[in-house]
Amino acid sequence: MAEYAAGTADIGIPDRYRYAVVPHIMVDDAAAAIDFYRRAFGAREDFRIDAPGGGILHAEITVGRSALMLGDASVDEAEAGSFAAPSSLGGGTSVTLHVFVPDVDALAERAEAAGAEILQPPTDMFHGDRTVILKDPSGHVWVFLTHLEDVSEEELRRRLAAAG
Repeated sequence: MAEYAAGTADIGIPDRYRYAVVPHIMVDDAAAAIDFYRRAFGAREDFRIDAPGGGILHAEITVGRSALMLGDASVDEAEAGSFAAPSSLGGGTSVTLHVFVPDVDALAERAEAAGAEILQPPTDMFHGDRTVILKDPSGHVWVFLTHLEDVSEEELRRRLAAAG
């Protein structure tokens, strides 16, 4: 563990992944999902690996400064790994993806126009961020935030108590 304290643990880790847990989501139609993420979130496709039998085995996109991996859940190689899309889970998901952006209102408007379902409209929250919660057409839930203010732990607790 000393190597982590000394900072050498970064050796061999690409800058893209250095300070993050990189989500890897599975969808029913990765090509359509990538197209949606481009239109809704301004995502950039970084690369993709097509599956031998069709579909996308693995792709990576960037949303803001955040990397996201995705692929088709129906691809044989993915099925062997027991990956599932939200549709196979009854439409629910156990993961929510959080991304900070400069203008959450503009993103919400763009995402809704592209077909996202707004679950919570942009709202100034007690924790100091303006937040929108939405569901993409693949069933994944996203929380986009614009930071408004730093809130101390004491003030955060006070605001929570006041909210009831």
